Amino acid sequence: MQIAITNDVKIVVETAYQSERPNTSEGKYAFAYRISIVNQGEHTIKLLRRHWHIVDSLDGKSEVEGEGVVGVQPLLEPGEKHQYVSGCILGSTMGKMHGTYLMERQFDGKLFEVQIPEFVLTVPFMDN
Repeated sequence: MQIAITNDVKIVVETAYQSERPNTSEGKYAFAYRISIVNQGEHTIKLLRRHWHIVDSLDGKSEVEGEGVVGVQPLLEPGEKHQYVSGCILGSTMGKMHGTYLMERQFDGKLFEVQIPEFVLTVPFMDN
């Protein structure tokens, strides 16, 4: 589990290898990650965009940007948590991800970034 707190927003990341999903004979490895976003601040915030940096140990680096997370732009009141699950397919048994969320403070429209901590994606048999 990886944790980061930026601008009163706590991000918690948990990962899991999806052994039933990939086609390892084709060199594809599927990983799921669960992200918890907790508003620890005093104001309501909205997640507008995401920006991911993905490193695959064989296929190099890539970036993914877009609106919201898994089709939504969650609004979080003070103390509220939003959780979602998404995934990544790598061409190797190891990689890592990190990124940022662009948030908007609802009371004054101020935009700010929140860091998504770096997390490692590793097929379990590689841990030996």
